[in-house]
Amino acid sequence: MSGWVHELARLAEAGRPAVLVTVLSTEGSSPREAGAKLVVTADGSSGTVGGGRLEQAAVEEGRAVLAGLAEGRRPAGPILREFSLGPSLGQCCGGAVKLLLELVAPPAWTVAVFGAGHVGRALVKLLAGLPCRVEWIDGREEAFAGEEGAYPPHQVRLIRSDAPEEVAAGLPEGCDVLVMTHSHALDQEVVEAVLRRARPRYLGLIGSQTKRARCLARLEHKGFDEAARARLTCPIGLPGVGGKTASEIAIAVAAQLLRLQAGS
Repeated sequence: MSGWVHELARLAEAGRPAVLVTVLSTEGSSPREAGAKLVVTADGSSGTVGGGRLEQAAVEEGRAVLAGLAEGRRPAGPILREFSLGPSLGQCCGGAVKLLLELVAPPAWTVAVFGAGHVGRALVKLLAGLPCRVEWIDGREEAFAGEEGAYPPHQVRLIRSDAPEEVAAGLPEGCDVLVMTHSHALDQEVVEAVLRRARPRYLGLIGSQTKRARCLARLEHKGFDEAARARLTCPIGLPGVGGKTASEIAIAVAAQLLRLQAGS
């Protein structure tokens, strides 16, 4: 497998964006042939499209795309750039090169699912088919039995952790969070950790209206203000969708998230 494929796979697993630069075509003398590739990241590059000022220009173009992404701007599609290999680039090949720049980035939509019980498994199975990245968290040793290798790591990342505060601190701003662990006490701990350390767009807690009331009362007792408490959604799921089985609950929750995503 080509080195650039390995590099993109490594970056995807780490959730890091990159720009793939490809020599689309050449005219006359050029340092590299059509098809040569360069992977550009915010702090490095891998591969080559010919070196020298041409490659420096390609890296600068790629990093401009990545800087725009960091500010919330995604290019509408691949970007075509043409360079003459003459004095303006400090090169003497005399030919011309067309470069294609393609953004390769993880989905902007991230969903964190705390809990790998029957509902969590059903939900992640649905989310894996949607344009989102899933962070799946559970601290139990056997939690992900049968799930290892079931999904591409850049699509669903399995996180074994019993430290909600640490996990919450590492979640991206604006992500959606679902709390559905094996323990009511742990659910409460996770909700509190997310409200303290993360800035989610959506925070959903599985349970009934009674569970919601208890959770809100505990949050108030611990000093969480009204604005923080208002961010909690419980029960979860699009009203009127689904039933009581794990699959039905998962469908209702996925529908709720899709509706939220469509309106964002």
